[in-house]
Amino acid sequence: MSTLTDALNEIHFNQNGLIPAVIQDNTTGEVLMVAYMNQASLRLTMETGETHFWSRSREELWHKGATSGNTQKVTKILLDCDGDTLLINVIPAGPACHTGNKTCFFREIFKVEDQYDN
Repeated sequence: MSTLTDALNEIHFNQNGLIPAVIQDNTTGEVLMVAYMNQASLRLTMETGETHFWSRSREELWHKGATSGNTQKVTKILLDCDGDTLLINVIPAGPACHTGNKTCFFREIFKVEDQYDN
């Protein structure tokens, strides 16, 4: 387990100072959402134990669930092998998506039929 300082030294933020964060349900393993973090939002996430992100459209920090109540309690933060993507396991207090869906990934656009099931 790393300290915040150690973690920040390992993370490769992009040219805009951001890193993508894949948010995963700690219990089911389902991917709930993808958002972006900067150093400040990562620091707040690690300090508070709830997810905070950087809104690229509003150009401001946001605490997931601050207005909806659908917070996400962090159980673990992982850094990928290249140091350029975070995987954050959470216990959600409600839907992750602003549409009210459990996950932001509810619109299926392509599916391969299982040809290997004999």
